[in-house]
Formats: sequence, structure tokens, C-alpha cells
Amino acid sequence: MTKLGLAHLTALELAPARLVTEAARAGFATVALRFIPATADGPAYPTQTGTEAHRALKRVLTDEGVRVSDIELVQLKPGIEIASLAGCLEAAADLGATALIASGDDPDGPRLTAHFAELCLLAASFGLRVDLEFMLWRAVGNLAQAAAVVRDAGQRNGAILVDALHLTRSGGRAADLITLPDHWLRAAQLCDATADAPATETAIIAEAREGRLPPGDGALPLGPLLEALPGDAALSVEMPMPALDASERIATAFNAARHVIEGRDRGAGRRDCHGWA
Repeated sequence: MTKLGLAHLTALELAPARLVTEAARAGFATVALRFIPATADGPAYPTQTGTEAHRALKRVLTDEGVRVSDIELVQLKPGIEIASLAGCLEAAADLGATALIASGDDPDGPRLTAHFAELCLLAASFGLRVDLEFMLWRAVGNLAQAAAVVRDAGQRNGAILVDALHLTRSGGRAADLITLPDHWLRAAQLCDATADAPATETAIIAEAREGRLPPGDGALPLGPLLEALPGDAALSVEMPMPALDASERIATAFNAARHVIEGRDRGAGRRDCHGWA
């Protein structure tokens, strides 16, 4: 059974300990934590092994029965120093994470691919996978570009994070996933959105960061997406909705995603079916 996870962006205003508590209350089995800011002034909550704050977070995770699925967001920019991330990855591994999320932010394809491969090698030393997330406004903006980086990097722990919103807004389809190796598709993020795509890059970014809908409340083809994913792919919900209180938002995210997952007969798909817990 696939255990449902909560992406930190759903309630990024909450520090990790509170996020874990609220996630457990709603029914989530895992959380993803924002260790590295996605924007220059964005919030992030890094920890460091050996500190009391880190130990306290581990205790909360244990007490609530919640696991850390992954951390984010490593932006693969031209001048990134991969070795400087070792402490961050050590802390993630110590919390039990299995992956970290990276974005492609370098227009030089060969250099970006080399940095991704280097990040994979460093991550492997901590037992972590690297999921490359494509977003329409970044250099790696669609599924085909992400797949090319993962393929050319040639690292066993390199994979692609499929976000339902980013896949659709970049022109991708669920059917595009079926041709990719299962080991490239280890995680996916669920949400929903209106049928009308934003017309500008600014609007696209705004939708992704604060304009998503609960799974099942919009027009994204979530059923075909679930059918196209490997049956053991990790599923999480990324649903920032500032209009809702954080606790209500998290509970809504869980209940909506559960309804979508339970309501699908995925036995007809090429891949094995999903469950939730």
C-alpha cells in the first residue's frame, strides 16, 4: 500500500515539528521538508545533525509515527557547489529521508547534467535518491527535458518527480510516462487546477505557489496519471491554498487525495495499482 505524503509547500508557513503534528492528525504517513529555499526570500527550515533542534524533530517524528520522505529544493544553478550540500544531505538521511528534490536552473545543458550527476553521487553516499522536478518557468521545464538529464547523467539514483500541475501546464500527458523506466518514476505530487491555463509566466508561478485546488476539484487528469505511474511510486499532496487555515488545508489535502485514489480502478492501467494509507 502506498502511504500518502504531505509536501511542505502545502503549509510552508509551518515549521517542521508543527507540520509533522498536523500531518499525522490528518492521516498522512510521510512529510517532505523544505530545507533549502526555493526563492531568494522564501522560507526554509534546515537542521543539522548533533543539534538539539534536530534531535527534537526526530523525537516528534517518532512520537507521531510520521516519516520524512524527502527534502527540497536544490536548485541546479550554474555556480552551484555540490560538495557544500553534504551537511544538508547528512541531516536528511539522519531524519530517515530517502530522496531530495532538485530543479534544473541552468540553460547550459551539459553543465546542468554534470551537476545533476555530481549531486546524485553525493546523495548516494547518504543513501538518498535525487528526484529532478521540472517546472515550466525553469530551464528544465518539461518531462522530456527532465528525462534527458536523468538519462545522460547515467546515475542509478537519478529520477524524475512528476507534479500533476507541472506535467499538464508544460504540455505533458500521463501517457508520456508509460515509455519511461519505472526506476525513473519513484514519486509524484497530486493537486488539481482549473482547465484554463495561466497566460503569463508570472501567472503560472502564482498558480503553482498559491493557486492550486484539492485533488478532484479541478480539471487535471489525475486518474490517467495514477494509472501511468508505477504501482509503488510514492504519492504526496502539494496543495498550497492560503485561503484555508493550515490545519484545514492539510486535512482537506488528505481527504481529497484519498477520495481520488480510492475512486479509481487502476487495474486497467499498464502499471500496478496504488493504494493509500
